[in-house]
Amino acid sequence: MAVADDLDRASDSTWDWVAEQTRTYLASGGTEGHESNGVYTLILATTGRRSGEPRRTCLIYGTSGDDFVVVASKAGADEDPDWLTNLRADPSAGVQVGPRRFTARARVASPAERETLWPRMVEIFPLYDEYARKTDRVIPVVVLTPQD
Repeated sequence: MAVADDLDRASDSTWDWVAEQTRTYLASGGTEGHESNGVYTLILATTGRRSGEPRRTCLIYGTSGDDFVVVASKAGADEDPDWLTNLRADPSAGVQVGPRRFTARARVASPAERETLWPRMVEIFPLYDEYARKTDRVIPVVVLTPQD
């Protein structure tokens, strides 16, 4: 079960540029790496479904009420990103948004919710539409609800 404290001890993404952004974000206490050209990112820590070890990545986010919304695009790959597979096995996550840290409960948005959330996320990051055209899968939209 990933919690906010796992953010500091989690393994980084295998994508070098994501790992570098994540380390910069954490080292600055959330003051660097949170915003770039009007696009905001958060750090997500999940529990590895096989290893049981915490894993972390940096993701673009939007909001819906008090919830945070992320897209499991994997740049349009035909399979879901590992972080989503981990959340499906254990929906507890550690999250950092700017300087704020919290434990969240993750869930995939329902089809009706996705109809509203997807266009909002595409507005934030237009490449999501291109990613959707690259794959036959419906790219999941994930809702992160703070628990503390």
